[in-house]
Amino acid sequence: MLGIISGAERVEPTTLERFVDRFAHFNFRDDMMRPSYGLAEATVFVTAGTWSESSPAVHFDVGALSAGRVPRSAAGAGTALVKYKVPQSPSLRIVDGDTHRECTQGLVGEIWVHGPNVADGYWRKPPEEQRCFGATLVDPSAGTPDGPWLRTGDLGFIYEDELFIVGRIKDLLIIRGRNYYPEDIEATVQEITPGRVAAISVPVDSTENLVTIIELKKRGDSNEEAMHWLTGVKSDVTSAISNAHGLNVGDLVLVPPGSIPTTTSGKIRRAACVEQYRADQFTRLDA
Repeated sequence: MLGIISGAERVEPTTLERFVDRFAHFNFRDDMMRPSYGLAEATVFVTAGTWSESSPAVHFDVGALSAGRVPRSAAGAGTALVKYKVPQSPSLRIVDGDTHRECTQGLVGEIWVHGPNVADGYWRKPPEEQRCFGATLVDPSAGTPDGPWLRTGDLGFIYEDELFIVGRIKDLLIIRGRNYYPEDIEATVQEITPGRVAAISVPVDSTENLVTIIELKKRGDSNEEAMHWLTGVKSDVTSAISNAHGLNVGDLVLVPPGSIPTTTSGKIRRAACVEQYRADQFTRLDA
């Protein structure tokens, strides 16, 4: 059967929905979509899943997920995550990054991978850049190899024997002592405006402020109309983030399309966004 793989650290259900809606006219069905998870260090592919109306995304409580727990919430509420099959080869475990012990089902941890498709290291890179390779588990469960394991840097969990991915460790936002996944905030914003969004945290006066950068096509025949529309977008986005995540937005940066730095594969470079923001290098539409 024809199928299309959509791969990323975290595949958003809305991305799959938009693609299926766009190509439904050509008899493309939702069950042809295959959300997948992989990384270059594991020769691109680790596992894939299913997604369709009969196998939809699962919703989890936002607050509990931020605290590392995963109680399910009602459909339409909370964070929607697509599910993946837990692979037999390569081996995959959810691990506490501090203790190197396996997490029980229902707890968020780092995804570790072991198998013949996993690289031994980076070619001609210094030792300090090789630390994700060669990890070992403490007291591994029965049938689990000691190592070497690849520390993927991705956070996920297993729930009802399915794998769910929540995001990159290095992109995690820590605001007022709580963890937030930027993908959740970005998904909230994209319910209002479909452009590219980057949610980042920036240190201000010994604390971390949430900064949200949003790409928009300026609307309105006059400058006055455009400014009125932009003010409405800012108000709607600020309210939505507050209601969904209980967060105040320190700064909303509205920029033209193409302003947010991305990788060659189109992933948002959030660390680069922080650098550009602190250097005041974004061109604001409402300046």
